[in-house]
Amino acid sequence: MALQFLVGTVVSLINIMIHALVTIGAIDVARAAGLRHTVRPRLHLMTVMAGTAAALMVAHTLEILVWALAYWTIGATPPGSEVFYFTFVNYTTLGYGDITPVETWRLTGPMAAMNGILLFGWSTAVLFEVLRKTLEHLAAIDAPGFSSEDRG
Repeated sequence: MALQFLVGTVVSLINIMIHALVTIGAIDVARAAGLRHTVRPRLHLMTVMAGTAAALMVAHTLEILVWALAYWTIGATPPGSEVFYFTFVNYTTLGYGDITPVETWRLTGPMAAMNGILLFGWSTAVLFEVLRKTLEHLAAIDAPGFSSEDRG
């Protein structure tokens, strides 16, 4: 059981580092884009939000790949099962249950789910903050259709 927790903790920490790097990059890009004056503020807002969401989705996909690599390395899935599918189901907490880990690694599934929940919550907070800051900027530059009431 201790080995399962160790593996789960190491993979979770790697994923937290990936998420931190992508978050820093996404916020920097969103901040730089938000500082531009824009003729089409609604399109600008949509572009900033869509770009941020896409970057975060890429991060989640990389994190799922890290879990899949770990599952494959330790042999946590039954022979013949699809490791990437199994990982995706665990990470997103979908929990179909059509593939279950081998008995000796059964705690890694819930640990992947816990990691996924944490990082999805983090992504939600990042998206909200990017939205808030972009709305604040658009109101500050008096962009058409945005007012001080839109500020966070």
